[in-house]
Amino acid sequence: MKKILLSVLTVLCIQANMSAQAQLTTKKVKIEDFTEKVTKVVLSGNIFYDSSIQEAVRENWTVSPYEFCSLEDFRQLKTNPDYYFLIKVKGQFRRESEPGIEFLSLVKGGQGAEKGIDGMLDLITFPYAAADSPTGRETVFLPLILDIIQQHVLSSIATDFVAYSSLIAYSNNIDEIKGKQLVMAEEDLSDEVTPVLRERYLGAPVIVADTDSADEYVSGNAANTVVSYIVCPENPQPGSFCYKMLIDVGTGDLYYFRKHRITRKVGPGFLVEDVKRIADVID
Repeated sequence: MKKILLSVLTVLCIQANMSAQAQLTTKKVKIEDFTEKVTKVVLSGNIFYDSSIQEAVRENWTVSPYEFCSLEDFRQLKTNPDYYFLIKVKGQFRRESEPGIEFLSLVKGGQGAEKGIDGMLDLITFPYAAADSPTGRETVFLPLILDIIQQHVLSSIATDFVAYSSLIAYSNNIDEIKGKQLVMAEEDLSDEVTPVLRERYLGAPVIVADTDSADEYVSGNAANTVVSYIVCPENPQPGSFCYKMLIDVGTGDLYYFRKHRITRKVGPGFLVEDVKRIADVID
């Protein structure tokens, strides 16, 4: 009887030990030191971008210590697990002939980094701008993007559910736009959203404005206001992707995040299916 009991206890101890080891491998656990470690903000060498990211980080980055570094510093330090890195990267999808979009990626240094960004632990990779011809809107939205990145990481530290979730999960927050002022930049709308459909689905109280007017709500941190933002290549080709977002410009909350593939029939911008979903919430 004692032998049986000892065997059972041994098995239970082994299972408990394996369970503890499995827990240690979760993403949530791997990044729980984020707020204590230094985040290295990697400068690209592009004066315009570097000045924008430096200013935005100084004014908006609050969740961890940070330092600015060069690309060469990143190459030398990327295998060090004591650092996290916020770096701008270009993304090229399988059907694209060249990279069409730039992303802001937050990654952790350590094992696997010698293989490049793809070998590093990714906390969040967020669409930022067209790769070679940014419109300027990305600079206006940069503080909000940094807010979203920080909120996402803090939520990922709290639960593995967020840590392993796609950004598309933020579309579940769309009900939060109800009761807020919604501003859609006219250039963010797909060509398939005709004037008739725009009137049907995006009439008052929605404001459809030119890009400059829409961006004034962003730069002014307008309270209780949600503004559209899209990221796609300057000259989208079949196979490219378009990312569509609705962001609360007062709080930095992401209420809608979807993407679709560009085809010969479907161009960039919020599609009819997007505006219908938005209209269902507003009505």
